Amino acid sequence: MFDSVPDPDFPAAATSLPQPRPLQQSPEFTRALMACGQDPLMLGGMLVLHRRLPAGLRLAMVNRADLRDPAPLMAALREHGLGRTPLILSPDAPAPHLARLGAVPLVTPAHAALWDLTRDPDQRRTALHQKWRNRLKHGEAQNLRLTRQNLPHDVRHWLFQADAKRQSARGYRSWPIGLTLAYARENKGQAKLFQAFEGKDPVAAILILTHGSTATYHIAHTTRRGKQLSAHTLLLWEAASWLATKGICQLDLGLINTEDAAGLARFKLGTGARLHRLGGTWGLWAPLGRLLRPLALLDRRLMAG
Repeated sequence: MFDSVPDPDFPAAATSLPQPRPLQQSPEFTRALMACGQDPLMLGGMLVLHRRLPAGLRLAMVNRADLRDPAPLMAALREHGLGRTPLILSPDAPAPHLARLGAVPLVTPAHAALWDLTRDPDQRRTALHQKWRNRLKHGEAQNLRLTRQNLPHDVRHWLFQADAKRQSARGYRSWPIGLTLAYARENKGQAKLFQAFEGKDPVAAILILTHGSTATYHIAHTTRRGKQLSAHTLLLWEAASWLATKGICQLDLGLINTEDAAGLARFKLGTGARLHRLGGTWGLWAPLGRLLRPLALLDRRLMAG
């Protein structure tokens, strides 16, 4: 379905891929951060970001980590002189037991949409919601040209420009373009740009980052004309189908926001993706752990699965 464009071989084989892990805990993300001058740490098998605040206080952050057993992380932090450093913990799954350490809930858990790509194409198509399947059929009936390529090293690419305008209009911030380009540069063949064209005009694009056996839906944009042609639906379906042939078992479609982005939430869940509850955000400062433990336990139920 995709036109042939310069595209080095996909870097992993299905038989050698590790278990799925979030992008924020992947070696690929670590390499991109280091290329941008950051100094992430691997402690207790987890990626830890750390920075100095203006007052000289250090802060450590752990995002989308498996914290079912936080003991290895806490021990590793102490070994590296970070035992008394304030922590921001955002587990990949509910971890109400963090309250026993004195961690205080800061943000209640959100949900991510995870699309299982291990089923055969017929099963994946059957699992689509009816409206999503109808849009896919509509997109397949259009005269669209689809392409796949490695992300060009071009800060002026139209997808970046469109995404920057959307971030400005909606008042949110995503990855800096430099970090996205670093990911592509440091992980050859693992930042895939999928585009749909009507004639010579691009009408939709999706940038997907792969990491091990998992892929993440990173940036996407559809023009007004692309929406009329169901280009985004067709492009995502074909991209997922291609990823499945390369042994990718799961596509992380990102957070679900039914309040501010209900249409996008319906689009993601229309694929048949499952809702995965994250663990929220916790604050932990070991010197105050015992003092804050009663307060943390009071709010524990808000962070449970």
